[in-house]
Amino acid sequence: MQEEFLDATTVGQVLANFRKKKGISQEVLSGLADIGRTHLSAIERGERKPTMETFYRLCLAMDVKMSDVTAEIERLLEERGTSE
Repeated sequence: MQEEFLDATTVGQVLANFRKKKGISQEVLSGLADIGRTHLSAIERGERKPTMETFYRLCLAMDVKMSDVTAEIERLLEERGTSE
């Protein structure tokens, strides 16, 4: 049985892509989500995984559904062969 992991790089990449599509800077998004800009930067670089609360706040600040972001994360994981 293959172990499955949710890698931080994929999560960060997807969040960064959604942010860029919305035309929002890291500075603005971090302010709207009430997190530090360096924290957001570390998440987007895959150095940190967001907590569920932080993930929720980021999605809310970008006006996107958590399920849409999660679906994109799952799609990329499947594409990369790290998920069933």
